[in-house]
Order: sequence, then C-alpha cells, then structure tokens
Amino acid sequence: MRKKTDMHRVAVAVMPGAPLFEVAVPCEVFGISRPELADPWYEFQLCATEPGAEVSGGFTATTPHGLDDLAAADTVVVPACANVCVQQPADLVAAVAEAHQRGARIAAICTGAFVLAQAGLLDGRRATTHWMHAAELRHRFPRVDLDETVIYAHDGRIHTSAGTAAGIDLCIELVRQDHGTSVANALARRMVTPPHRDSDQAQYIRTPLPATNGTQLAEVTGWAMARLDQPIRLRDLAAQASLSERQLTRRFLEIHGRTPGDWLTRQRLRRAQELLEQTDLTVDLVANHSGFGTAAGLRAAFAKHLHIAPSDYRRTWGGGADYAAS
Repeated sequence: MRKKTDMHRVAVAVMPGAPLFEVAVPCEVFGISRPELADPWYEFQLCATEPGAEVSGGFTATTPHGLDDLAAADTVVVPACANVCVQQPADLVAAVAEAHQRGARIAAICTGAFVLAQAGLLDGRRATTHWMHAAELRHRFPRVDLDETVIYAHDGRIHTSAGTAAGIDLCIELVRQDHGTSVANALARRMVTPPHRDSDQAQYIRTPLPATNGTQLAEVTGWAMARLDQPIRLRDLAAQASLSERQLTRRFLEIHGRTPGDWLTRQRLRRAQELLEQTDLTVDLVANHSGFGTAAGLRAAFAKHLHIAPSDYRRTWGGGADYAAS
C-alpha cells in the first residue's frame, strides 16, 4: 500500500441531461475508497450545475456540492455534454476557468471538451473528443489543435478524451500520474479493464478486421509479455503468429496503432516502471529484467519516451515494501 499525506480533491461536474456512463466513470475511479491501493485515495465530490440535476436515464444528482466546490477542487472532471450544438452553462464554464486559473488539473470526457473549449482552455492546445463531434468542435473553436484520432490527449494540466470507454483510460491515466503505474494497474485489474491504453491509440479501426486477427495477436503479445527480459526480434514475433514480418506489422498497426517494435518498447517501459516502483533492484538489474539489457539502454528509453531518468522516477514513485499490489 502506498501512503500519501495529502488528500487530493476530485470534483465532477453534473449537468442536466449528461450521459450516465460518462458521469459514472469518474465516480467509479475516484469516488470509491481504496486504502489497500493508496491511503488516502481521493476526496470526491459530485458538483451539480443546478440543484437536483437529472442526468440521462432518469437519475438525479442529489448532492450538496455545487460550482463553488468545483472551482476549488484539485482536479475537475467534466463529463460529456447533453447537446454540443448549444452554448454550455455559463456558470459551469466560469467555474472550470476559475479552477484552472487556481492551478487545478482539468479533464474532459468525450464532449466535455466543448465546455473546456468555451472557457478558452483549449486554445492553442492539443485536444481530442469523440470523433463523431470533431467537426462541430473544429468549426466552433478553430483555435483548438484537435486530433480526433486518439483516445485521449494531454497538454500541460489539460486532459481530454474520446467517448465512453476512453473516459476510463483517461481516468486511469490520472491515477497513474498521482499514484504511479503499479497502483493504476492494480486499479485496472479491479475494474477488469486493460491496465493502460496509450493516449495515441486510435479511437476506432477504419477497416473491419477478421475476427481471428485479435485472437492471433493476443497469443503473440502474451508470448512476448512472458519473455520481456529476453531478446525478441520482429522475426520471432512473426514466427509465433505464423505470418510474414510485413503481415505482422500491418496487423499491429491495424489493431494497436503502432509497429511491433514500438509496442514491445512500451511494454518493456511499463515493466521497468513497475520494478522501479515495487523493488529495490539496481538500475542495471531493472534494465536486465525489462529487456533493455543495460542501464544506458534503459536511461535512453526513459529519456525518449517518459522524459525522466529512471533514478528520478524511482524517487517519485518508489514505494518498495510500502506498497504491495493485490
């Protein structure tokens, strides 16, 4: 269990007509106490834009918290809007802008990005939203650097995600930022969801794939994950899949949105992150166990992809015996 001294307050905006799922996701991630993972977890507040706000499905937000509480939170989450073609509530937009000015982290799920854009928080920033509403966002807010191909994006303290399930990915990413990779992975296991999808993974696959492709790659990726500490070449992966190297690369790009080599590097990085968090192994041994071979190789990969040195990462997230994933 990782212990922290400060209670981080997460506030979720509840607007009338908001989609229920997008409201429920941050409630599940941040609103349930999980002392076995991190103690304290989060202080959580549902903040209604108006008393008794009714979300989709007939559910009513009976909460004592309002927009003043939202503006004072450490992290503000704005779920999807009921209607993207109209102006969003001015008092909500003002509260989100005030929270950002105070230094809060701001996250939007799906079309919640329209609230952030209306507040001017996405001007000149890279952001995303559900691909179905990208054209509307781009038309109304042309200063946003919109990329509707990715599942989530972050630019400084501003985070945005695509629709529905991508909101889970974004919220788990926020937990990873706060508590580290091991805690985020343990939480994902509790939620029976993949521990981490990279932010630049595609929102959807343009060309339908045969049903066997996903199963075939699952066998190959499982094989590779069991051997991350060993040299793995493209031809080794192709042989496991009974495909040519070109065919395998095409399948990886279609399903994972990246080449086999890039996918493998990212799995090795995650293994190294967990080892740095959970063990006292030297950097050389962490490099060996995660497949980078040498400390120099590990440091180069961390610098390129995570922009931090392994030793600094350990100082930030290392829990050693204080944390045990369950």
